[in-house]
Amino acid sequence: MEIIYVSLIPRQSDGGVQSSHEAEVVDALWAHCLPGDGLQHVSARAEPGRVDLLIYLLTPDSPGVPSALQRAHTLIARSHRTSPRLNRRYLSPEPLTACEGITTA
Repeated sequence: MEIIYVSLIPRQSDGGVQSSHEAEVVDALWAHCLPGDGLQHVSARAEPGRVDLLIYLLTPDSPGVPSALQRAHTLIARSHRTSPRLNRRYLSPEPLTACEGITTA
């Protein structure tokens, strides 16, 4: 299993904790995941100005499967693009090339 840590940044932040949005974010990820994502579990925690996520993905046992970071980014981008609530509330994820040098746990 591989774990990816990522934060979603609200479009408009009042500096407070958005705890009511945790379940909404997790539900959106589950609603938009595909079998190839390998999603096993998601936990969310609201912090001032962001929602932090831990995304647990299966470690693939076949060659040629995208990395956990790529799969997590694809899942978040897909969820953001297709979920009206995520799209309205959070900024788009940065392109994966902006995440170069980041390692997975």
